Amino acid sequence: MNTKLNKTDCILIVAFYVISALMNCIDYYKRDHSLIEYFVDIPTATITSFCVVLLFMYWLIPNYLIKKLKYVQFIVFAVVVLCFFGSIEYIVGFWSGDNHWSKFPRWHNLILISISNASSDSGLIFGVLLTKKFYENQVHFFKVQKQQKENELKLLRSQIDPHFLFNNLNTLDALIDRDAIKAKEYINRLSLIYRYLILTKDAEVMELSEEINLAENYIYLMQTRFGKGYNFRIEKKVSLDDKFIPTGAIQTLLENVVKHNKAVHDTIIDVVIQIEEKWLTVRNDKYMGYSEEESFGTGLENLRTRYKLLSDTKIHITNTTSLFEVAIPIIKLSDES
Repeated sequence: MNTKLNKTDCILIVAFYVISALMNCIDYYKRDHSLIEYFVDIPTATITSFCVVLLFMYWLIPNYLIKKLKYVQFIVFAVVVLCFFGSIEYIVGFWSGDNHWSKFPRWHNLILISISNASSDSGLIFGVLLTKKFYENQVHFFKVQKQQKENELKLLRSQIDPHFLFNNLNTLDALIDRDAIKAKEYINRLSLIYRYLILTKDAEVMELSEEINLAENYIYLMQTRFGKGYNFRIEKKVSLDDKFIPTGAIQTLLENVVKHNKAVHDTIIDVVIQIEEKWLTVRNDKYMGYSEEESFGTGLENLRTRYKLLSDTKIHITNTTSLFEVAIPIIKLSDES
């Protein structure tokens, strides 16, 4: 907690002591105090109260509460500070009031009176300052926390599989000699994917409709690369309006399918992208070519971490001998419920 006084703190303190001085002047007038008490008592009370506040804010709280948590030392020094400055205020007030020194209180009574006076004079402004500081530190904490989340999300978004471009360039190289027209379409789809990734590199979430377009381009690449080994289907059971998911989430799920499922012996791996009101599910069959190694690898772990930063709802994973399914929550930014 930062207890150093800033510009607004100083303005608040000045306003407080000006109002306090005016109220004391009114009180002194009603009680018919002498002129010397106006010019001595009120400034003394203001100075001693301000000194108490400064010592607490710059010395006692930072050194004995925040850094060291030495509560006993804090209480002892706090009593000493209150006693010292309270006694100064009382002695000056006793003198300016033209009281006879034979009526001056004994030392133990002076201590109690001094602590009471100092606490009364500095307690309100000190409490207001602490409340203000607590609020400011909370606001700063949430700003830092938000910035940290944004930085983490950007870092996670940047972790794209480096093999993706390499594999697609190999496929493109083979297509150029075999089918030039299809090669051009392949280049177009690949460029659309990278254009999308560049345009959304700083976006935490994207419209589901945009993500589906990305998925369709990605599916085209995979079907061109692997032929009939994969059968992709997109089932839209609800409207895509006002629905969002983490940027690149569907691509991550599809990459996971291709990475861990190799179609062998003319088998076809069915992959279904199912969109419901609150969930998007990617489901695929598992055959002999399924790789158990890293079945919940970097891509899905990355996506799960991103959801922890974006939503309270977790990813659901279903992994059986014949089926692998990942369900991710759909985010509604304008949800009023």
